[in-house]
Amino acid sequence: MKKLFLVIILNVSFLSIAQEMTTSDALRYAVDNMNGTARFRGMGGAFGAVGGDLSAISINPAGSLFFSNNFASASITNYNTNNNANYFGTKNKENYSTLDLNQIGAVLVFNDNSGRSDWNKISIALNYDNTNNFDNRLFTAGINPYNSISQYFVNQANFVANTQFNDYQYEMAYETYIINPHPTTPNQFVSNVSPGGNYYQDFYSTSNGYNGKITTNVASSYKNKLFLGLNLNAHFTDYVVTTSLYENNNNPLNPNTQPTISNIVFDNQLSTYGSGFSFNLGAIYKVTNSFRLGASYESPTWYNLNDELVQDLYTYDNVNVPSGDESRYFGSPIFIFPTYRLRTPSKITGSATYIFNKKGLISIDVATKDYSNIQFKNTNQNNFSDLNSQMSSEMKNAYEIRIGGEYKIKQWSIRGGYRFEESPYVVDTAMGDLTGYSAGLGYNFGENRLDLSYSNTHRNYNQSLISSGITDPTRIRNVQDNITLTYSINF
Repeated sequence: MKKLFLVIILNVSFLSIAQEMTTSDALRYAVDNMNGTARFRGMGGAFGAVGGDLSAISINPAGSLFFSNNFASASITNYNTNNNANYFGTKNKENYSTLDLNQIGAVLVFNDNSGRSDWNKISIALNYDNTNNFDNRLFTAGINPYNSISQYFVNQANFVANTQFNDYQYEMAYETYIINPHPTTPNQFVSNVSPGGNYYQDFYSTSNGYNGKITTNVASSYKNKLFLGLNLNAHFTDYVVTTSLYENNNNPLNPNTQPTISNIVFDNQLSTYGSGFSFNLGAIYKVTNSFRLGASYESPTWYNLNDELVQDLYTYDNVNVPSGDESRYFGSPIFIFPTYRLRTPSKITGSATYIFNKKGLISIDVATKDYSNIQFKNTNQNNFSDLNSQMSSEMKNAYEIRIGGEYKIKQWSIRGGYRFEESPYVVDTAMGDLTGYSAGLGYNFGENRLDLSYSNTHRNYNQSLISSGITDPTRIRNVQDNITLTYSINF
C-alpha cells in the first residue's frame, strides 16, 4: 500500500530516469594526471621541446624525431595514494597502493641521406599510456551539527535538487520511512529524521579503473631545423566507484507518533565506461644546436560514455512504524543510462630547452587549458544545460608549468623535475592548486637502458558526501607517491 500511495502522490513526477552529474564527474576526465616513462616523470613531464621519449610525444608530437634510431620502451608504476580527511574537526587517513603497466610503445625512424629532399627524416610511433589511474580509497567521519542526509531525499522528492535524478529514489526513501508526505502541502515531502543536529556521519569510497590512450604518431623534419608532428589518439575508460554513507543520531523522537529514523545506510555503485578521440599537433624549432623552442596543441577529447548504477538504502531501529518495519531495506535494479557525450577542454603548450654540451639539459613547459569549456551533451540538450552553465561560470582558464633537468655522468643520468598546476576553479576551495616534485636515475647499457623515477604530488579538495542536501563537504588532502621503472631498447 505504501508503494501504491506513493505512485498516486507522485502523479506529476518524471517518468524517465536521468543521471545526476556533477563537476567532479567532468574533471575526472579533464584534469591531467602525469603518467609515462620513468625519464619523462623524473623530469616533471617538461618535454615539450626535448623529445626523444615515447611519453614526450603526448606533449609534442614532433618529439619523436629526436630518436636517432628505432626505439621501444615499457614502464611499470607503483601508485601510492594517501587521503587525509577532515570533517568538522574529525581527522581520518586512508592509504592505497597498486602496481600497473602504464606505458608501452615503439618508434621507427627513417632517415633520407640522399640529399634530394629537405624533408630528411620521418618517424612513426605507436604508444600506449595509462593517462589516469583511478584506484583510490577514502574514509571520512565526523559529527555534522547542521544537516542530515535525509535532506537529499527530500530534495529529490520535491524536485528541487540542482540536477535531476530519478523518481526511483523517492520510492526508496518513502519505503524506508525516511520521508513522508507533507501534512498540509500536496505533492511535497518532509524528513522523518528528527531535527536537532549533531548527526554522526561516515563515508567510505573505493574506486578502481583507468583512462587509457593509444597514440599513433607521425612526424617529419625539414633541414634538421624544423620538426613537425601529428598524433591521432584513441581513448578508452573504465571506472567503478562504490560508496557507503552512514548516519546516526539520538535526537528526541518526532512528535505525534510520526515515524522517527535514527540510522540510515545509503550504498551506491557507479560504473562508467566508454571511448573517445583526440588529436595533437606539434612543432619544435632548433634555434641553435643547443637551444630549441616548441609549441603544441592538444584538441578536446570527445568521449561517448555510459553509466550503470546500483543503489541500496537501509534504515534500522525505526520508531513509530508498523510492527516488522523497525528495519527496512530497499534495493534498486541496475539502471543502465543512455549514452552521453563529454567534451574536455583543449590545451596549448609552449616549451623551451637548453642543452649543455650534450652533458645535460634544462627544460620548461608552460601550458594553458580553459576548463570553462567542458560540456556534457546527449540527445536532449537541456538535460545538462544547468551543469554546463555551472561549469562555465565556476571554472576558468588554468595554467600549468613544468620544469625539468637532466645531467649525464658517463653511463648514468640524474634527473629532477617540478610541476605546478592551477586549480580549474575560479574560487579554488573546491579544488586547490597541484604541486609536484620528482627525481630520477638512469643507466645506459649501450643498446638498452634502465630508468627509475620517484614523483610526489599533493592537492587539497572538497569531497561532498552526497550530491545535494548536505552542503558541508569534507576537506581532503590528497598525496600521491609514485615509483616508475622503465626498460628501453634500441633496435
